[in-house]
Amino acid sequence: METETIYHFVGIKGSGMSALALILHGKGYRVQGSDVETYFFTQKGLDDAGITITPFSEANITPGLTVIAGNAFPDSHEEIAKAKELGLTVIRYHDFIGELIKNYTSVAITGSHGKTSTTGLLSHVLDGIAPTSYLIGDGTGFGREDAEYFVLEACEYRRHFLAYSPDYAIITNIDFDHPDYYKDINDVYSAFDSFASQVKKGIIACGEDAYVRELKGKYPVTFYGFAEDNDVVAKNVTKSTNGSQFDVEINGEMFGHFEIPSFGTHNILNSLAIITFCWLEGLDKDKVAAQLKTFSGVKRRFSEKYISDMVVIDDYAHHPSEIRATLDAARQKYPTKEIIAIFQPHTFTRTVALLSEFAEALELADKVFLCDIFGSAREKDGQVSIGDLADKIEKGVTVLNVNNMSPLLQFHDAVAIFMGAGDVQKFELAYEELLSHSVPTKN
Repeated sequence: METETIYHFVGIKGSGMSALALILHGKGYRVQGSDVETYFFTQKGLDDAGITITPFSEANITPGLTVIAGNAFPDSHEEIAKAKELGLTVIRYHDFIGELIKNYTSVAITGSHGKTSTTGLLSHVLDGIAPTSYLIGDGTGFGREDAEYFVLEACEYRRHFLAYSPDYAIITNIDFDHPDYYKDINDVYSAFDSFASQVKKGIIACGEDAYVRELKGKYPVTFYGFAEDNDVVAKNVTKSTNGSQFDVEINGEMFGHFEIPSFGTHNILNSLAIITFCWLEGLDKDKVAAQLKTFSGVKRRFSEKYISDMVVIDDYAHHPSEIRATLDAARQKYPTKEIIAIFQPHTFTRTVALLSEFAEALELADKVFLCDIFGSAREKDGQVSIGDLADKIEKGVTVLNVNNMSPLLQFHDAVAIFMGAGDVQKFELAYEELLSHSVPTKN
């Protein structure tokens, strides 16, 4: 890649695309992009970096550009078609990443759940120890020319992660998701198994997950978890309203004591994955422990604010397993408060495939409110309605309208968790505005 190259991103507001744009910008390349005009949270970093974003138009495509195409856009998209007509280099996002990481000690974090949080955590820990570039699925990207490590989130959707052959892989879990693409859990497993076979140095895998346990891979697998049959084991776990503490044993020997400011069992497992990687790389465990204590989280993962007497949490949870993890974290941090779940299902295919599982997970909240299903552009029709999910939840449910969030005003000194991968934030904003005008804001 030569520094005079100008990279044009088709769909630059996508979480991975915006992160990659920031990485290339940080490395000194000229970067621009196009997308829809709707504001997305991922574009703040692009705006702050002064990266030009224009509405989609074939006029954006001019001679000399190298075009990076987002996975959501077909070859028939006006900009991609124009680029091919001009004979420009057009590279799909995941293929570009696959080439880019070959220049570093690369670590790909994948799994059905927990990818973004774990990628953010490893990026934070490594960045405090050695020069690191990273690409996180919340739209965060950072590139530096002297980087030794490259940390990236690797998505299993449509087997895109098979474009990567990283030095290391962290695999958090294997669960049935993306039913619009995967046939069943065995199909999902086969994708992860194929990915594992492409890892060059070693796989770090959660031994608490039955499907992960079956992975072979060409290179050694180091398992982490709570059970004694793992290579890296968390022991003497203490959870409090300030976070969690635990000891770590590796191959039966005491390795160290660690503290994390985050909540929920899943965050202990995520930390174990990072500790395992750092141990394999021979990094200073005291520096690792210090970095773990200062991680503030990633965007849209248990993001909290206080309005009036309420705690309002924004979370990306859009699968039953993720809902369970988020509610578990809330119970740990706020053990005496009522927990209210406000959930917007993401895609009709996922909702119909996991209807009973969603209902069971949401039952773990004290009260449940639902928002209409956020359909995907790839879906032709709604095979299921929000009423079908409401009927499955035994404790009684209210379906919210964004123009009337008043049903939530009955709660005081409680925790309201807005969950979903669609546009659930518009419901949250409507509630926050209503709440801020109802009672004086808490200091």
